[in-house]
Amino acid sequence: MAAVMLNEDWLRQKLRLALEINSRDGIDQVGPGIWRLGDARQGPVILTRSLATLVRAPAILDGFRVKGASLRVITPKPMDQTAHPFAADIEWLPLQERFAFYGDGISFIAPQGHRPKETPREPAKPVYGPFADDFRTVLLPEHGHINLTEAQASVFQSLWSFKGEPMRAERIMAKAGLESEKPIDVFKVKARDKGKPGADRPLMAYRELVVTVKRPGLYSMPCSAG
Repeated sequence: MAAVMLNEDWLRQKLRLALEINSRDGIDQVGPGIWRLGDARQGPVILTRSLATLVRAPAILDGFRVKGASLRVITPKPMDQTAHPFAADIEWLPLQERFAFYGDGISFIAPQGHRPKETPREPAKPVYGPFADDFRTVLLPEHGHINLTEAQASVFQSLWSFKGEPMRAERIMAKAGLESEKPIDVFKVKARDKGKPGADRPLMAYRELVVTVKRPGLYSMPCSAG
């Protein structure tokens, strides 16, 4: 039976999506078998092929520490590893335990009882139509302020830049710096969040603001015209 080889580029991209890392950060190889995937919740995320590499040379991680933010490290977990291998200020994400593979995607599994919550955001004054200056908040008359992830904000900002002109999905997503095929992909409610109060509000905002013409595959945001 032929061995199945893992596409590492696919893995790195899907891990970024699972952790909602802003794709504009880019992926940097910082050493043999070590990559910085970007920042999740303002904290750096490091991926390495082998835990042993970092255990033997813990100083490698010193250059990635950021004051006031958690450093997160993803590695495969050796079968005999039971203890936390790093300093207390580093969050270890064992690949087999903290990520679930499904179809063509990967989802993040937060530890039970410690699921991270988004930092509450103060309602921001609309600057670009219904959007705040960073596009992380949108104000809709019937629904109030809706907070958005960085990826969702990037899609809205990209659509805004086309000033209401219908545009193909690949151009919108390229300008947003995201790997997803269609704008709506980053607004879909994840399986782990279904049924949670407010989880569908960004998708509701997308459906209210974005016009889709399916046959030619065009998308536009009328509120950005003019």
